[in-house]
Amino acid sequence: MASLSLPRVLQTRKTSLEIERENFEKSQNVALHKAINKEESPVKQKHVRSAIIGTFSQQGAQVFWSISVRLPCMDDMIVAWKFCYVLHKILREGHPLCLSHSQRHREYLDNIGKLWGHLEDGYGKLIKQYTHILMNKLDFHRKNPRFPGNLNVTTDDLTSICGNNPDICFQMSVEMFDYLDTILDLQKTIFLYKSSSMTMQGQCRLGPIIPCIQDASRIYDHNVKILFLLHSSVPYDVLSGHRDRFMKQFKQLKLFYQHTNMMHYFKNLITVPPLPDKPPNFQDNFNTYVTQEVYVPPEEEEPTTANLIDTADVPDTAPISYLPDNFDIIAERDNIIKNLQEDCERLRVEVNDLYRKGREDKNKMEDHITNLETKLAIKESELTHEKELNELNALSQAQDQEHKEKEERFKNYYMKLREEHISLLREKAKVDKSLKSAEEKMPELVSFNKTVETKLKEAEMKQNEALKELQSVKLEKSDELAGFHREIETLKMEKEAFKKNSSEVDVSLVETRKKLEETKMEKKELDEKINELMSSISKQSVEVIKMKSENDDKLKDFVEKSLDANVACLKCSIVESESPATSALSCTPEYLRASTVPCQEAIESLRGLSLDEPRYLLPAANKLACKFSIFILQGRATSNTSPDISFGEKLTDECKALGESVLNLLEGIKTRSLTDEGLQKSLDHLSSVASLAETMIERIHGNVSENLENMLECEITAMDKAIEEGAKKMQEMLSKSREADSGIKLQVNEKILDSCTMLMLAIRVLVQKSKLLQEEIVQQGKGTATAKEFYKRNHKWTDGFISAAKAIGVAATYLLSSADKVVRGEGKLEQLVVAAHQISASTAQLVVASRVKAHRNSENLKNLSDASKNVTSCTGAIVGTVKDCSELIDEPTELDLSNMTVLQATRSEMEAQVRVLALEKELEEERFKLSALRRHNYQRSGSDEGGSN
Repeated sequence: MASLSLPRVLQTRKTSLEIERENFEKSQNVALHKAINKEESPVKQKHVRSAIIGTFSQQGAQVFWSISVRLPCMDDMIVAWKFCYVLHKILREGHPLCLSHSQRHREYLDNIGKLWGHLEDGYGKLIKQYTHILMNKLDFHRKNPRFPGNLNVTTDDLTSICGNNPDICFQMSVEMFDYLDTILDLQKTIFLYKSSSMTMQGQCRLGPIIPCIQDASRIYDHNVKILFLLHSSVPYDVLSGHRDRFMKQFKQLKLFYQHTNMMHYFKNLITVPPLPDKPPNFQDNFNTYVTQEVYVPPEEEEPTTANLIDTADVPDTAPISYLPDNFDIIAERDNIIKNLQEDCERLRVEVNDLYRKGREDKNKMEDHITNLETKLAIKESELTHEKELNELNALSQAQDQEHKEKEERFKNYYMKLREEHISLLREKAKVDKSLKSAEEKMPELVSFNKTVETKLKEAEMKQNEALKELQSVKLEKSDELAGFHREIETLKMEKEAFKKNSSEVDVSLVETRKKLEETKMEKKELDEKINELMSSISKQSVEVIKMKSENDDKLKDFVEKSLDANVACLKCSIVESESPATSALSCTPEYLRASTVPCQEAIESLRGLSLDEPRYLLPAANKLACKFSIFILQGRATSNTSPDISFGEKLTDECKALGESVLNLLEGIKTRSLTDEGLQKSLDHLSSVASLAETMIERIHGNVSENLENMLECEITAMDKAIEEGAKKMQEMLSKSREADSGIKLQVNEKILDSCTMLMLAIRVLVQKSKLLQEEIVQQGKGTATAKEFYKRNHKWTDGFISAAKAIGVAATYLLSSADKVVRGEGKLEQLVVAAHQISASTAQLVVASRVKAHRNSENLKNLSDASKNVTSCTGAIVGTVKDCSELIDEPTELDLSNMTVLQATRSEMEAQVRVLALEKELEEERFKLSALRRHNYQRSGSDEGGSN
């Protein structure tokens, strides 16, 4: 004992469960680190299979995630890519709880996708799309927990999940469409990078295609069945969007399958049946549809080397006679056995050496054969790969070209829209400016029009004068020509006589001809001037007509916009009157009543209004919209101050009706269809609001307090009756419980109902004592006046007394319903405590209200105080009974911590702390809510009393 060291003695030994747990975690850690490494090579399936088996051993994915979050996924893209692939396999083939345990790690997946998604080349875009698939898968299984990770459900199970509900089928189909879109995007990106399936790098990139095909085939099959169900219960036209989206995915999925079947790498890993040439016709019978099953061959176990011969020690099983008298024979036998054992050991070593050498030679030959086969396969696949590359290049070029065209088209559309937007803004500014200038230049245009008309008249007069002058000149010239002809004839007749003067006659003739030519030229010039003047006059008249039409259009547009603004302002006021944010506004009914006069004047100003004159129309419409926008909000604020909620709602509804009628007036002004009936309807609604305001003024000033005596008597009578019925109901519940229950439940029910019955009887005595004291107060305080005048004069005290009586009745009713629920096993014991406290508080309010007006030495006041103390003691008895019953019902259970490891105990402690913090936060929120409710009730009761004043 002295040789043992003290630390070794005191060291705690690990149990077998802890050792097994540590060994399991070490094996899982080794398998995951071997599966998820930085080498760009395909993931070995034996390591993935070890991780999957580990999830079934631990009933979940806690160990997997505890190891995975420490992997360098944020530092190396190959590690992130392999992690996504292994997680996909775990979610598909692991324990069913892996889906729920992985929900809390969605943010980790999202961070990985966002980190590597910034890289457009390499694995960055692939990782982002793969994390998108995994998060979409987790969301799908969270919303549809009845689907397993591999999505394999039968048709009957699928029908049961959908429940023949078109809404559920519709939503589930959309979710499956979204899930399949993410898978198709990933495979398209993988194939777009042109990865060679004969290299380690290409196989690393192509590995996730297999689980994606498995998920895609199941999603396609389920979606087809769901669409058949939808088409059997929903009209065909409603599902046009679903059919279009299905057709698009059908074409993409068919190309996906074809591309996968063309690659030699996938031929021995997965068998993908091709989709039919035509998509399913959902109007046909569902029985014609055939499910396309994807087949994945089982993974072959790696060959294990076994001993070719049994090299164990040869057992001494031969029967040898034992001769104790002859030791030489025994020694000889021992030597023979020893020699045989040495021979066996030597043979074993030789066999092992031969086996090891043969295995090395075999491995070398297999490696050589594999290299030759790889080279041969590479050579054979070059043509196929070239074809694939050509097809992919053509496809990528087409896609790039289409993408460029779309980008160019988008840029052109964007620039065109931008230019159009800028030009429209500029045109709008020009139009506004021109409208303003046109309004300013309207008098100038009118005067210019008059000037043009005057000039036109003057031009017409000048034209007439010119025509007259031309005609006179023409007559003169014709007369001159006639004279000339006569002279010529005379000269011809006197030719012989005047031969000597022929030269002079010729000269005069030439001059006359010259004058005739000059006259013709003057006539032509006058005609040209007349034509030019006529064309200028016609052009000016066309411009004047065009400018007048443009000004009319601009003025009409301005009037319509102004009326639309008025309508929008009034609608905004109506919407604001319905908003909860206006519940804090307040306005006196006197001010509301006074505001009806300008509103009435605004409506009356529309009578006989000329709807074609904007200078009269726009001011009247603006005045109408402004006045009633403010008036409606004032009506809403006045309704907030009403003590009667139903009366306030009635006032609000009447204000809304008034707003709708005024909107109709504005629409009538806009459409030029304003009628006297519409004006009278608006005036009627306005008078209704005014009468409601008058009624509210009368109620506030005390006319409603005339019925306070009857109200008080009714409240006390109703409270007494409710308490009496409650006591009877308690006795009935106690009798039923004794007949139906037994044991602890009967004991608990008897205690609760007995304490509640005692409280009901005490409340009834309190009500009777308060009624006697109230009658005494009225007799002492009214003097020579009547009881009605006393209540009217002290209406605030009366309101407080009525409020206390109502509170007691409500609390007693709540206590009765709570006791009934507790006895039937549907309620909570805490409800009885709350009801008891509320009864105690209401009782104190009733006593205080009575003590204000009662005489200090009144015997009835003393009796009421004693009854109040009895009620308080009964409420305390209920609280104590509830605690006792809680102890009877909820027996504390001790936790069994003997079988828990240190890690499990620590985790349980942390979970308990999390639960405690959550409950404390929830308790704080509920306390804040209770405080807000009490503050609201206090303010509401204060406002009600203020309204009663």
